[in-house]
Amino acid sequence: MVCTQHSSTYRLISESKDKKSNHRHLTGKDSNSKSHPYGARYGIASIPKFHIPSKGASAETTYQLIHDELSLDGSTSLNLASFVHTWMPEPANKLMMENMSKNLIDQDEYPMTQEIHTRCVSILADLWHAPSAHEAIGTATTGSSEAIQLGGLAMKRRWQERRKAEGKSIHEPGPNIVMGANAQVALEKFARYFEVECRLVPVSVESKYRLDPKKAMEYVDENTIGVYVILGSTYTGHYEPVKEMSDLLDEYEQKTGINVPIHVDGASGAFVAPFAHPKLLWDFKLPRVVSINTSGHKFGLAYVGVGWVVWRSKEYLPKDLIFELHYLGSVEYSFSLNFSRPAAPIIAQYFNFIHLGFEGYRAVAKDDLKNARLLSRALEKSGWYTVLSEIHRPKAENILQKNAHNDFDEENVENYEEGLPVVAFRFSDSFQESYPEIQQKWIQTLLRAKGWIVPNYELAPDLEQVQILRVVVRENMTEALVDRLLEDIVEVTQDLIKQESPTHALNLLGNHSRKNRDNTGKMDEGSASGCSGTYAKPC
Repeated sequence: MVCTQHSSTYRLISESKDKKSNHRHLTGKDSNSKSHPYGARYGIASIPKFHIPSKGASAETTYQLIHDELSLDGSTSLNLASFVHTWMPEPANKLMMENMSKNLIDQDEYPMTQEIHTRCVSILADLWHAPSAHEAIGTATTGSSEAIQLGGLAMKRRWQERRKAEGKSIHEPGPNIVMGANAQVALEKFARYFEVECRLVPVSVESKYRLDPKKAMEYVDENTIGVYVILGSTYTGHYEPVKEMSDLLDEYEQKTGINVPIHVDGASGAFVAPFAHPKLLWDFKLPRVVSINTSGHKFGLAYVGVGWVVWRSKEYLPKDLIFELHYLGSVEYSFSLNFSRPAAPIIAQYFNFIHLGFEGYRAVAKDDLKNARLLSRALEKSGWYTVLSEIHRPKAENILQKNAHNDFDEENVENYEEGLPVVAFRFSDSFQESYPEIQQKWIQTLLRAKGWIVPNYELAPDLEQVQILRVVVRENMTEALVDRLLEDIVEVTQDLIKQESPTHALNLLGNHSRKNRDNTGKMDEGSASGCSGTYAKPC
C-alpha cells in the first residue's frame, strides 16, 4: 500500500494495532487513543486523544505520561530564536510555586499581592522617568501584546474625545496609527482588531531597517491617534530613534496645532536601555511619550506570562477604559483586557527587582551585549557573513579614537551603537558571488539538525528580497555557548562549500526534516489573511 502525503497517521496506527477479540471490542475502545509507555506496569488502557477518558489514572501515572511526551520538546538553551527568558534561581521557583494559585484580580483576598503589583508599576515608572512614580498608573499584562493593545486603545479614545470636543467626525475618514513596516505583528493586531487604519512606513538600508522618522511624517495627519516607536526591532535589534520622532512631531504641532503622541513599544528594549544605555533619550523624559510597554518575561528576566504598560500620568488613561468592580468583596478597578490573571509571574518580576537591583540588571545587560558583540565580530571575521545589527560597531564619535588606538575601551557598552543583544546576519556579498547555488535557509536547517534554532527570514516590505539569520543573546547564552554555536556555523558552512552538489544534499535533508505531524485542530494553509509584511512569525 502506498502512503500518500495526506494519509491519516491515526488510521495507520489503528489498523496496525493488535486486534481485539470480539468480546473485548464490545467494550468500545477508541482507536484514536494513546498507549501509555508503562501501560503494562501500571495496568492502564490506552488514553484517548480527543475526548476525556471515562476513567481517570493516578496522579503519578498521569505525570509520567505527560512528562514523557513533553520530553520531546526542544532545549531552551539552544532556542536562539526566542526573546523569552527561561531561567530563574531556585528561590524564585519556590516563591512562584507558593503563590501559583493566587488570582491577581481578587484584591480583597490578596491585598499584599496587589501591593506588590503596585510597587512594580511604580518601579518601572521611576526607571522610565515618569513625572511622578508615586502617582504612576499602569498594569501588569499577559505580555507586551496585551500591553500594546491597551496603549493603543488609550490613544484612540483620547483622539475620539478630542474630535468630539471639536465637533468633528470620528468615523470619516476614521483614525489611523503610524508605525514602521518592521513592526512586530502585535502592533498591527491592535490596528486590525480595534478598527484603526494601519499606516506602515517603509524601511530601508539607509534607515537601518527600522522606522525613518522623516518618512513617517508623510503618513501623519489630523486623524493620527499616535505613532508606535519600537525600542528594539524584532528583525535586527535596532532601537528606533524616539527622540528624533518626538522632535519632528513637536515641529508638526507648532505648525498645525495637532498633537500626535508617541507610544514606545519597549517589549525588549525598555528592560535593556535603562541599564546599558542610560544616556539615551527614549522614555518619559520626552513629553511626547505618553505610554510605554515592556515584557517582563523577556529582558525583565521573569518567566513567561508577564508584561507591563505604564502611562505618563493618569490623564493619558481615559476614565472610560477603567472599570469599577463591586462583586469581589471590595471596590476594585480594572483596565486590562484580561480579568483573572495569575499572580505568580508578577511576584517573579518583583523578586528580580529586589534580587538583582539596578546593578544586577546592568551586569546582565552588559554581559548579553558583550557576548552579542563577540559573535558579531567572529561572524564578520569569517568573511562568509555580513552582520546587519550594529551593537558591535563603535559610535561615530568613537571611530577616530578606535582607529588611532587611543585608549578606546572595548568593554564599555556605551562606546557602541545602542540596540538589543541581537545578532542579525546574512551571507556576505562575496560569499554569494562565489557560491550562488548555496541557499542561506540551509544554514537554519543544518543548525537545527545540531539542535540549534536559528531562524532565517525575509526583512520587512521593500527589503523582503534580503534574508537574514538571527540570534537572540539571552542571559543563558554564555561565552561557551557562543563558541560552540560559532563552531557549528563554521562547520555547516564549510560542509556546504565542499559538497559537490549542495542542492541535492539539502533537498534530501529537507525531504527528511521533521514536520509537525499532528495537524488535528490546527488551521489549514490559507485560513488566515495574507501576510502584511510585519513580522508575523514566532518570536
